[in-house]
Amino acid sequence: MKKYIVSAVCVLAFVACKQEKKEKTETAVVEEVAIVENDWEVLFDGSSLDQWKEFKTDGVSDAWKIEGDALIYTPPAEGEANKNHDLVTREEYTDFVMTLDWKISEAGNSGVFWGVSEDEKFGTGYQTGPEIQILDNDKHPDAKAGTTHQAGALYDMVSPAKDVTKPIGEWNTMVITVNHEEHKGSVTLNGTEMVTFPVANEEWDAMVAKSKFADWDGFGKYTTGKIGLQDHHNVVAFRNIKIKQL
Repeated sequence: MKKYIVSAVCVLAFVACKQEKKEKTETAVVEEVAIVENDWEVLFDGSSLDQWKEFKTDGVSDAWKIEGDALIYTPPAEGEANKNHDLVTREEYTDFVMTLDWKISEAGNSGVFWGVSEDEKFGTGYQTGPEIQILDNDKHPDAKAGTTHQAGALYDMVSPAKDVTKPIGEWNTMVITVNHEEHKGSVTLNGTEMVTFPVANEEWDAMVAKSKFADWDGFGKYTTGKIGLQDHHNVVAFRNIKIKQL
């Protein structure tokens, strides 16, 4: 009888110990996930534009509006059209992973910049910030100018691996990584790695020298700068914008 009691106690102790280890493991996983999530800074979640402003101003015009969980740019009426409404972050970033969703209008064009400088000598974000292209590949004429102008490209420098864009009216998810310390960057679109490229080294300089930006003073020179969303005079929408500094 004592033998059975001892065995039962041992089994119960083993089960309790196993359950405790499981609970500790689950707790550790939850804590680890929380830490990872806390590394991300929310730049836009549909609630406010506190993290943003228009290029070289301190506010945001009515061209950018929040509708539901989306940030939508609509080209202003005639008379305002010649003004630049690029949106830029209030903070500057160096090495980061950024994720966002975008949806472009029919025949539309836009882009995401990094390394944007607001120095007085520059009039738009694209004069300094390299651009990851957002485009209607089917109907915008820029798509016919070469694959380095298509959605997911490092604009005018590196072509996307293939066209994985969703139909017009649907959301695309894009992840941009820029790591100056490791001298590399990449773009993933809808789960597919589109481009990889060098940054802040001789390979980067050689790549720029072969592009339309070869003689642009300041282009791609700012390793620390602002993130930008482009005003390209077409309707474009963004949502779920987050960034993690590396």
